[in-house]
Amino acid sequence: MKALDQNIQDKINNWLEGSYDQQTKNEIRSMLDKEKYEELTDAFYKDLEFGTGGIRGIMGVGPNRVNKYTFGMATQGFSNFLKKEYPKEQIKVAIAHDCRNNSDTLAHTVANIFSANGIHVYLFEGLRPTPELSFAIRELGCKGGVMLTASHNPKEYNGFKAYGSDGGQLVSPQDKQVMEEVQAIDSVGAIKFEGVEERIERIGKEIDEKYLEAIAKLSVSGDAIERQKDLKIVFSPIHGTAGVLAPPALKRYGFENVTLVKEQMTFDGNFPTVEYPNPEEEEALTMALDKAKEIDAELVMATDPDADRVGIAVKDLNDEWTLLNGNQTGTLIINYMLKAWKDAGKLKGKEYIVKTIVTTYLIDRIADYYDVDCYNTLTGFKYIGELMTKLEGKKQFIAGGEESYGYLIGEHVRDKDAIVSSVIIAEMTAYYKDKGSSLYEALLDIYKQHGLFREKLVSIYKKGRKGAEEIQQMLKNYRSNPPAKLGGSQVVTIKDYKTSEEKNISTGKTGKIDLPSSNVLQFITEDGSMVTVRPSGTEPKIKFYCSVNTNMKDKSDYTDLSEKLDDKIDRLMDDLMK
Repeated sequence: MKALDQNIQDKINNWLEGSYDQQTKNEIRSMLDKEKYEELTDAFYKDLEFGTGGIRGIMGVGPNRVNKYTFGMATQGFSNFLKKEYPKEQIKVAIAHDCRNNSDTLAHTVANIFSANGIHVYLFEGLRPTPELSFAIRELGCKGGVMLTASHNPKEYNGFKAYGSDGGQLVSPQDKQVMEEVQAIDSVGAIKFEGVEERIERIGKEIDEKYLEAIAKLSVSGDAIERQKDLKIVFSPIHGTAGVLAPPALKRYGFENVTLVKEQMTFDGNFPTVEYPNPEEEEALTMALDKAKEIDAELVMATDPDADRVGIAVKDLNDEWTLLNGNQTGTLIINYMLKAWKDAGKLKGKEYIVKTIVTTYLIDRIADYYDVDCYNTLTGFKYIGELMTKLEGKKQFIAGGEESYGYLIGEHVRDKDAIVSSVIIAEMTAYYKDKGSSLYEALLDIYKQHGLFREKLVSIYKKGRKGAEEIQQMLKNYRSNPPAKLGGSQVVTIKDYKTSEEKNISTGKTGKIDLPSSNVLQFITEDGSMVTVRPSGTEPKIKFYCSVNTNMKDKSDYTDLSEKLDDKIDRLMDDLMK
């Protein structure tokens, strides 16, 4: 690129001549002097959009970047919404941030703007996990909250997640209303940057204590922990916020032999020891696994920067370390909690669990076995939180989760919680060890009892406007010309979440899907295979969530059957791509 497009240059001039600070202007001029035209184009060609979950993007100058001005518009819009929503009340909000670069400074900017709008702010004194923010909103009677995090995205990113009064991420109609208020901010002059210090209250240790107290009450196998308190655990927060609360939480549960990955206990937004701070990736657990092999540990756990996801590794039957996927860990947690509640005589008929429509349906089978209601929501933990709030006081939530490594046990928050998940996973390990078993063997026992399920997410990237059109065309084609067979089995049911209609192919009968409209399709075959098709909400790709299952008579059949099911998934995808 030899020069800047005139529209881009005009936008740059607006920033250079507008009410932006000198540091921002100097940075833009420096980029111009160095002829960084490609970077400038990407930073200025559009505005970073406030979506239904908030904002996430690369940090830097410009309207398409995360900075004090884009976060400022988001905060001012959110403030305007809160003042309209609660016109006669003293509004309180809570703010937390993770370890990412600039998060501390941006959190203070957000706090200043809220306070300048007459809102009382509870600002965490240092970095804290996402679930603790959710807890604080509920504990302190806030009307909203903000978490500054880009979850497990690369180090260049940061984000602004908006929360409602129940401690959950904003859902319809409030998410759209906040979006409209943010879009109505037409200049940085409309942002009230000058904070009112008297309205900003620092919080920290007292909320930590109440949060740890709440999750300590969720333990269901204290006796087993007491006998297995020396269980060798390796834990890593991957430079993130779980380093604040996971170690004391494990200690409070009674675990006395926890080895922390020292190099990853430093809070560092550059994530120097990993390529990506994502516990779904094997590479991110490399240091923890090395430590586990060194000390002959029995469990490895690692969390993402804002501590709402956890990945684990366990030893298989050959004493080799293996990583469990999100569906497997979620299955173990749900099965463990339901069994514990049943054994304790606590299942009274009003209990329930929740998962998303793309999370393994093995969990539905387990819930059915224990005669506990299992609700399926749209993809995204905010929908699980929304349902929990709707059922609060009417039914008892036990646990829930999604395939993307996010789980919740207990009703103390309305978001996925890697802190409580970590202590319950450790407790499960102690419980099964106390019985002469292991987490891996427990998983095989579940497969033997309820069926072996294999899942795989296949993502196909389609870049640019043309790619987005291709994705929509693919979905259109699947609706107008659905597959008759998948993997050699007849398609018997099609669920279209866009029209909220479920259709039985053989009878032609239709039924209503009681969920909000979403551009998602599900194909279910005669043998119980399922493919869920949905476009990504944040990336230029279309996702295929494949699920297949079969009976497993013996643990020794696991490897062979797994390979056959994996082959079947390949055939499913081949059929869909024809």
